[in-house]
Amino acid sequence: MQGKVVLITGGSSGIGYATARAFTAAGATVMITGRDEGRLAEAAGRLGAGWTAGDVSSAADCARMVAATADRYGGLHVAVNNAGVLGGFGPLADLDPADWKAVLDANLTGVFLAMKYEIAYLREHGGGAIVNVASNIGAHRRVPGLAAYAASKAGVSVLTRAAALEYAADGIRINAVSPGATDTAMTYRPGETTAERDARLASTMPMGRVADPDEVAAAVLWLASGPSSFVAGHDLVVDGAASA
Repeated sequence: MQGKVVLITGGSSGIGYATARAFTAAGATVMITGRDEGRLAEAAGRLGAGWTAGDVSSAADCARMVAATADRYGGLHVAVNNAGVLGGFGPLADLDPADWKAVLDANLTGVFLAMKYEIAYLREHGGGAIVNVASNIGAHRRVPGLAAYAASKAGVSVLTRAAALEYAADGIRINAVSPGATDTAMTYRPGETTAERDARLASTMPMGRVADPDEVAAAVLWLASGPSSFVAGHDLVVDGAASA
């Protein structure tokens, strides 16, 4: 990753932050984005990275994120589209249409908009790699009460493969990572302790534990790096056999 410029959406916490740390350690120059300027500035300071605030559900913000990265660092070689939300809880027939829209806007439309501007830049500048963060809930397994989330992440998996097919000839490799339950804030219920969360999820995890964010980040880093140079249109599941 020496000399590479990497843009990571949702990079201030969780899998996004771990991924930013992994790319930085590998020698890349990293720009992280998100909606909370305070959290971004704090995370970027710890990483030694750049940051720019923005909402991936906004086309204007996505265009600006790409332009700001290229302008500040002289290029863009890798994009990791990680920003997303866990929401829309409950049986499908009881789901508020506004909650459905919020989940789809952040998780699926956000990836579409980010890729739209990332691909446009990469096509004009010699290609590169894009890694989208989907989920094992979606194309690989379903969980009652998470229909909106599952639909959005399944959409990311399909969108990734469709885009990979369209842009492989332009030197742009597009792949996805589908994590299972990972040790981030998203896996906790309100007021739940780590021990309580681990006990709740133990029956769904064949390896007996949730993933460390660094384990997911390692998969993202590999998909964006030279050793995976002939891998495109792939959805790499990182869930300890939970969806096997």
